[in-house]
Amino acid sequence: MVERPIGPVAVFGASNFPLAFSTAGGDTAAALAAGCPVVVKGHSAHPGTGEIVAEAVLAAIEKTGMPKGVFSLVQGGDRHVGAAVVQHPRIKAVGFTGSLGGGRALFDLCAQRPEPIPFFGELGSVNPMFLMPEAMKTRAEELGAGWAGSLTMGAGQFCTNPGISVVLDGADADRYTAAAKAALEATDPQTMLTDGIAKAYRDGKERFETRNSVRPVYTTPSEGRVANPNLYETTGDNYLQDHALGEEVFGPLGLIVRVGSVEEMVTLAKGFEGQLTTTIHMDAGDMADAAKLTPILERKAGRVLVNGFPTGVEVVDSMVHGGPYPASTNFGATSVGTMSIRRFVRPVSYQNFPKELLPEDLQ
Repeated sequence: MVERPIGPVAVFGASNFPLAFSTAGGDTAAALAAGCPVVVKGHSAHPGTGEIVAEAVLAAIEKTGMPKGVFSLVQGGDRHVGAAVVQHPRIKAVGFTGSLGGGRALFDLCAQRPEPIPFFGELGSVNPMFLMPEAMKTRAEELGAGWAGSLTMGAGQFCTNPGISVVLDGADADRYTAAAKAALEATDPQTMLTDGIAKAYRDGKERFETRNSVRPVYTTPSEGRVANPNLYETTGDNYLQDHALGEEVFGPLGLIVRVGSVEEMVTLAKGFEGQLTTTIHMDAGDMADAAKLTPILERKAGRVLVNGFPTGVEVVDSMVHGGPYPASTNFGATSVGTMSIRRFVRPVSYQNFPKELLPEDLQ
């Protein structure tokens, strides 16, 4: 058996990562490594950067003597351009990083083609963290400040931004909340990458402000492309009854969910949709409680962390950057790490073949 490239791959650049997830980002690198030609649909948020990177790719193609058709960049802000790329009969797969609405529209186009093709979309995640009782007793302030740092990193424009903290109600939760609030108050305003991202952040904050199910802890105004952090809290019951609280707000907005027991924390975990990451903060005395959560969280996310913050994605063999829908459209794939190459190959077995006819790598 050998794995063969599936054919030309369409890659959609991401608005929030002009380099790592765009013209020559992870999807493009994985498809090329699999032996597939790539057609990149450049993102309208950074057309100049996309053009410069494409010129660098072209220079590498010329230097190594590869066919020029192995890579193409298509520019254009109209959605019809992206739709035309996805529906072209020679395209055999699509890689996408972006919004749930945009990704779902392209996913549906892939499925509706006369020849349906796989769509590998990363669409969004709130990346919940679960803070165990013993860890909160010993380091609530440290955890609160650390969360604020992760929440505001890059103006909150990471797909792995941990937007929700689940804590046991009580004095330790008060200490955690106070530390997070103090750290957010000390955070300077940050500029978001695009007008569209900034508007979506303001709209997300407005959605929280209009709900009786949450209480503001720290709120700040944001204008234009400048983003300031915001912090809210709610109860586990309110969270489970208000689906909108689990929708991603792309930016430095955090929600603390207070529950009455570890059992309620487990119930809440079962109610989450698919995520890119979930996190457990724990000490040695939390082992039994963490054991109750682990089998649930591994069904909810592609990456489960202990005592860390998920912001950022390391490019290593063991990385999984994906998860159940709506975090991604293919729970068995990752868009980061060496396993990402396998999205763009297909296995072929050769039975009863004479040695002379076998592919060279099988002889």
